[in-house]
Amino acid sequence: MTETAPRPTLEAVAARAGVSRATVSRVVNGGDGVREPLVERVRRAVEELGYVPNQAARSLVTRRHDAVAVVIAEPETRVFADPFFALQLRGISKELTAHDNQLVLLLTEGRDDHARVARYLAGGHVDGALVFSLHLDDPLPGLIQGAGVPTVFGGRPGWSDGTRDVVHVDSDNRGGAREAVRHLVDLGRRRVAHITGPLDQTSAADRLQGFLDVMGDTDQRLVAEGDFTPGGGERAMRELLDRSPDLDAVFAANDLSAAGALRVLRARGRRVPEDVAVVGFDDMLPVAEQTDPPLTTVRQDIEEMGRIMARLLLHGRHDPAASGPGTVLPTTLIRRASA
Repeated sequence: MTETAPRPTLEAVAARAGVSRATVSRVVNGGDGVREPLVERVRRAVEELGYVPNQAARSLVTRRHDAVAVVIAEPETRVFADPFFALQLRGISKELTAHDNQLVLLLTEGRDDHARVARYLAGGHVDGALVFSLHLDDPLPGLIQGAGVPTVFGGRPGWSDGTRDVVHVDSDNRGGAREAVRHLVDLGRRRVAHITGPLDQTSAADRLQGFLDVMGDTDQRLVAEGDFTPGGGERAMRELLDRSPDLDAVFAANDLSAAGALRVLRARGRRVPEDVAVVGFDDMLPVAEQTDPPLTTVRQDIEEMGRIMARLLLHGRHDPAASGPGTVLPTTLIRRASA
């Protein structure tokens, strides 16, 4: 075994800098009232000795933990299988890392986990929470509000507990869906079907509404509910073909659903885009560029959504991206070979 050298202490830094322990503490913890020449001496001594502040002691002084909880209201099997969550976590992580904050990931497998998450947040372990993938009947918004921690939500609020006027970041789901369906109509398609996401999530409900904005009182046989997964897209596509074999286009509520739909169309002998044009939503490159054929889709900047959520939590309404409680990012139609 090798012996490790003792960690430098505040007292050692104070001795090296020729100042009091209290002065070192104020400099290290970001306090005011220390003259600039003394600040420079302390910083030089910290660097020379390799001093690392004790985070627990620092938290007692600053009442900050430099840690942020990311709460995803989905089971881990969904989170680790869907590139959407990886992209959003990447954006959040980049922003937190740039401000020397740690990310604490909390997943909810079922109802029992909601109380656990609320207790953790109320326990003072983190400085705030970023929460996304909520469902309409989810108790988490109310529980988190009761925990009393600053919170930013991903997605338009639509919950039944009244906590609607909250800081949130979303994409223009309805407008993006309208653009996707107009593109299909402009291609001359007349029997346009829609594979929805889970309709207890506002993103899926908004995309359905955008579809209806263009198609009006469409034949209900042309709408099938999916669940944002490839398997859900396959099931919904089979339903649509069985009910409406003459359909000539499909707008899927996300890229994973579109990938599932493409597999079923190929298995049923339908050529894409000659017989059936397909458009997705998200533009997740690991999915959209690798489907056969490559997928026309609506791009939302998922990583940027994560960055802005973290930025709003760290800096509040002073962030230039903030516009009232809700920040809505634009979407863009990306044309590839499927439509």
